[in-house]
Amino acid sequence: MSAREELIVKYAADLKEKCGVDPDMDLLTKVTIGCGPSIYNADSATVAGSQQSELDTVKNNFLIKKLGLTDGPELDAAIDAVMEKYGRSNRNKYRAVIYYLLTVHFKKESVYN
Repeated sequence: MSAREELIVKYAADLKEKCGVDPDMDLLTKVTIGCGPSIYNADSATVAGSQQSELDTVKNNFLIKKLGLTDGPELDAAIDAVMEKYGRSNRNKYRAVIYYLLTVHFKKESVYN
C-alpha cells in the first residue's frame, strides 16, 4: 500500500469514527489527491481549527478558489459546522477530511469529476 493509500484509509476512519460519516471512497480519494503534497507534511496535513488564519486559508484557497463559491457568511458558517462535526477538542483535524466534508456540504462533488 502506498503512503497516499494509507492516508486515505486513515482519513476514512476519521470520517467514520469522529464525524459519523460513511465516506464515498472515490470522492475521498479525489479530494486527497487534490490536496497535493501537503498531506505528507505534518504541519500542512492538518488544520488548526482555533486559528483564524488557518480557517481563512480553508475559505480562500479551497471554498472560493477550488470549489468556486462566492465569499459570504455561509462559508464561515459551513467551516464552523464542519469543525463542530469533526470535534473541536480533536487536535488532529486532517485537511483532506475537512475538504471532503465541505465538498459534500456544498454539494460540489462535481468539481472532482
